[in-house]
Amino acid sequence: MEEAAALLRAGDDLILGLPVTAVLAQRFHLPTIEQSEFPEMVRIQIEKALPFSADEVTSDFEVIEQNENGSVVSAVAVRNEQLAQLAAPLLARGYIPTQITVYASQRASTHAPEGRALLIYPEGEQLVSAVTENGKVSLTRTMEGVEPQHLQSDLPQLTLSAELQGIPGVFPNVFLDESCYELRDTVQDILTSRPELVGVERPPASVKLNLLPQSWRDRRAQLARRGEWRKRLVWAGGVYAGIFLLALLYLVFTRLQIGRLDRAIAQDAPKIEFVRAAEANWKSLAPALDARYYPVEILLHLYESLPSKDVRITTYNQSARQISVDGEANTAALAYQFADKVKKNSQLQIFQFTMADPRILANGHAQFRLEGRPK
Repeated sequence: MEEAAALLRAGDDLILGLPVTAVLAQRFHLPTIEQSEFPEMVRIQIEKALPFSADEVTSDFEVIEQNENGSVVSAVAVRNEQLAQLAAPLLARGYIPTQITVYASQRASTHAPEGRALLIYPEGEQLVSAVTENGKVSLTRTMEGVEPQHLQSDLPQLTLSAELQGIPGVFPNVFLDESCYELRDTVQDILTSRPELVGVERPPASVKLNLLPQSWRDRRAQLARRGEWRKRLVWAGGVYAGIFLLALLYLVFTRLQIGRLDRAIAQDAPKIEFVRAAEANWKSLAPALDARYYPVEILLHLYESLPSKDVRITTYNQSARQISVDGEANTAALAYQFADKVKKNSQLQIFQFTMADPRILANGHAQFRLEGRPK
């Protein structure tokens, strides 16, 4: 078992086949064919046959045959303490089998799934025999030895025990393990049936019988849930690491791009400065180069905007940043009319004009100032 446990890996589907020396196999006749009543009836029968409490064992059963008179059931039980000792190397490594069955039942399902059969094979240093019906174990015996004389006394007793349990003593199928080839003639002389040699099954046929204790089932389910959570955490950690790596790569890429842009800006800085200086010079020279800023042109358009001869321009000032027009009108309404016409003059749209309230003189005339700034 130690060697087998060392070869296992996490996630392997492990099925443990117990030797017949570790289990108690019983064949029962039940007066019912209702499957729902089998577990309780089998439990009662096993409690009668066992010398210890039912809480100390794990049992299971298989139906051998059914008819209108009732059912024949094969029940197998194993002590939990003995099972823990046998599986100790597995449990120490954290491996819990998915199924615990009897190796004899596996061999019977493989070689004799139908009818009666007798299997003789070694388990460790002992020779064991198992009577099976339709692939289910009905009766097991451990031989006194592996010598022919031992078989001559043990096999007749096995046949008698089978007949006492209602199993016919004639076996249509006799299987002898190939490692016991030298016993073939002895078995034939006793049973008057030529045994068939069989080897180790790789793998044996699956069986329904499962002696996995409930506490082991719960522990296995807990380990499975823990494994699922571990997988989820690993996936979550992988996703988080991937996101972190992408963010780190994006940060590095961004820094590289910023560095490249900074170098490009530094390289183009003299050209940009030259363009800005040229733009500033052109803006400062614009009034001198643009005909729309010529004082003569502006004065012409201002005079065109006079509403009547009762409005007079007295002072005109012009700089690079603004123009101002001082004047006098016979009435304040004429001053406002003049300002409105100047604002609407299409030739003066390059300026934004504002005018404060006119000042009324002693003679009733209105003195005003109109200021314009380039847009």
